[in-house]
Amino acid sequence: MKETSAFEEFETKAHFIRRRNLLPVWIKIFVWLFLIGGALCVSFLIFGIFSNKIDLSLYGIDANHPYTVPGLIVSFLFIYKGIVAYGLWFEQKWAPQAAIIDAVIGIAVCIIMMILPFILPDDNFFTLRLELIPLYFYLVKMREIKQTWENL
Repeated sequence: MKETSAFEEFETKAHFIRRRNLLPVWIKIFVWLFLIGGALCVSFLIFGIFSNKIDLSLYGIDANHPYTVPGLIVSFLFIYKGIVAYGLWFEQKWAPQAAIIDAVIGIAVCIIMMILPFILPDDNFFTLRLELIPLYFYLVKMREIKQTWENL
C-alpha cells in the first residue's frame, strides 16, 4: 500500500514552472543592473544633500545633482525601474504590466529627448537614442509573456 503525503504536490518538481524562467537572459541581466541602479538612486537622494556633484544620466537626460529637475526625473525613472526589476526577479504578478509601462515611458522619454533639440533654439544637435532598440524588444517580450506570467 502506497502512502500519500499531503505535501506531495510540493515534493514533485515536474509541474513547477518559475515565472523567472519566462525571462530571457538579457532581461535578467538588466533586472540586476536596475535593481542595483534603483538602490543607488535611493541612496543618492538620501545622501545627495552632503554631496556637491553626482552625475546621473538615463535616456539622454543628464544631471549633475539629484536635487535638480533633471536629476529628480532621472532618479525617479531609476527608482521605478528598480521597482519593476524587483517585481520581475521576485516573480510578482503585477511585474509584466509594470514592465510594459516602464518600456512605454522609456520609449516616450527617448523620443522626446530626440525631438527636444529641434524645439529648443540653443541646441540643434540631433541624437539618435539607441536605447530604443532594447526598449522595443523589452516591450514586445513583456507583452508576449504577460498572460502566461499572470496565469502561473
